[in-house]
Amino acid sequence: MDRVFIEGLEVDTVIGAYDWERGIRQCLRVDLSLGWDNRPAAAGDDLNLALDYAAVTARVQAFGQEAEFILVETFAERLAQTLLSEFQIPWLRLKLTKPGAVAAASGVGVEIERGCR
Repeated sequence: MDRVFIEGLEVDTVIGAYDWERGIRQCLRVDLSLGWDNRPAAAGDDLNLALDYAAVTARVQAFGQEAEFILVETFAERLAQTLLSEFQIPWLRLKLTKPGAVAAASGVGVEIERGCR
């Protein structure tokens, strides 16, 4: 299976367990690997058969604007479900980083895989 990737996508959202976090927007960093068969698009140089990474990017950013979760785990799981169903992606790997959450680290977060390769 081929993979389409989007790396370092910045998404503003409401995320966190502390009271002070509930009233602000924070930036999360999203890295995606999306399973997709690129052969049909490449064979005919047909954009309509390619996975539209601009549309995926826009959907991820819209998801972040709408979301208000306590856990990055919940954000990651719900985003994965959304992308799998809306874009008919058979498999994805999603890495979600919350920069600055731990002072001694550049970021913390989760990485999940969903779907079938």
